[in-house]
Amino acid sequence: MSKILAFGASSAKDSMNKKLASFVANKIAPREAILIDLNDYEMPIYSDDRKRDSGIPKKAYDFKNLIKTSEGIIISFAEHNGSYTAAFKNIYDWISVIEKVVWNNKPMLLLSTSPGARGGKSVLNSALARFSQESEWDIPSFRLPNFNENFSEELGIVDNKLNVDLNEQIKLFVSQVNEHQ
Repeated sequence: MSKILAFGASSAKDSMNKKLASFVANKIAPREAILIDLNDYEMPIYSDDRKRDSGIPKKAYDFKNLIKTSEGIIISFAEHNGSYTAAFKNIYDWISVIEKVVWNNKPMLLLSTSPGARGGKSVLNSALARFSQESEWDIPSFRLPNFNENFSEELGIVDNKLNVDLNEQIKLFVSQVNEHQ
């Protein structure tokens, strides 16, 4: 398996989405997973004026380089008021002005989770709709509801049906990564 970039789209230190992204990446490619923390890529709030006056921050180029050098991307979305977290949206805004195709047409696996029964459904649907517009891949996705009941740091996903659903999405993602190489 090739290098897989994975992150939780949250700045929370103990993010359940970081845990889910890490779990899935390590399940797929334990020695090749590149796990990052969005806090390491904190930048000024994006604006056209700031871009014009100060240029694109180095951290945006660093993040974009991680995308370019990976063979696949796993993102687990936290949901804030039905949408992306401010931390993720700001990074996304900065990297989107570097190149038109933000994710470099890499195979992606999109995830979401939350403590509630919807499991980040709104943000996951939003990300799928947006990212599918510039991808040649059918993007696999998985939503984990009720994180605290359905996930164990020692065991992973404890609900059998949810585990089967995740494994089906992982299988599709891995086949896309292998095809992309």
